[in-house]
Amino acid sequence: MTDVTFAVLDVLPEPHAVTPILMVRVGIASVGEEPVHAIALRCQVRIEPSRRQYSDGEAAGLMDLFGPRERWAGTQHSFLWQHATAMVPGFTGTTQVHLPLQCTYDFEVAAAKYLHALRDGTVPLQFLFSGTVFGRGSNGFTVQQVPWDREERYDMLVAVWRDLMQQHFPNTGWLRLDRSTIDALAAYRSARGLLGFDDAITSLLATSSATREMP
Repeated sequence: MTDVTFAVLDVLPEPHAVTPILMVRVGIASVGEEPVHAIALRCQVRIEPSRRQYSDGEAAGLMDLFGPRERWAGTQHSFLWQHATAMVPGFTGTTQVHLPLQCTYDFEVAAAKYLHALRDGTVPLQFLFSGTVFGRGSNGFTVQQVPWDREERYDMLVAVWRDLMQQHFPNTGWLRLDRSTIDALAAYRSARGLLGFDDAITSLLATSSATREMP
């Protein structure tokens, strides 16, 4: 039986991708002399928010996810970021593979909201590996599952996420709105001759601020 282990070596933005992708470089070791024909690798990537400290500014940005800081002991649980897959070609001993993580800047997604709130430091990640290992046996191929306990923790720099978002969405962000809200915002923009939705929202915010300041 072939025993395999995994180690996360680094996580970096993919510079040539059309959409935001983080590329995880995973080191794989096979314990034993038998060659591995291939691995159909699966990985569940989770965020473990309780493994780091947060500034007051970050805590304010995390209010929607975890509530006020005094409740975090009961609300700050590990949560799923995404699932990733890769096909590992045959090797003997050790090899490396790149595991792509498809990313989004949609603030309705919990992971994107969490990552956007962080200012510096690291993102506490947990990688849970699974999949199928194909080897060579006396009667042809052997098939076995990656052991259930293959996991790895990795602290990704917040700067890596920020660099990725700056690469694809420079100085911008994304908000998901109801169709009726978009239609109303478009009508407001057109009625006032504004150039874009950003100008319309800025105008509405200025009007709201002025109203609050009135005696």
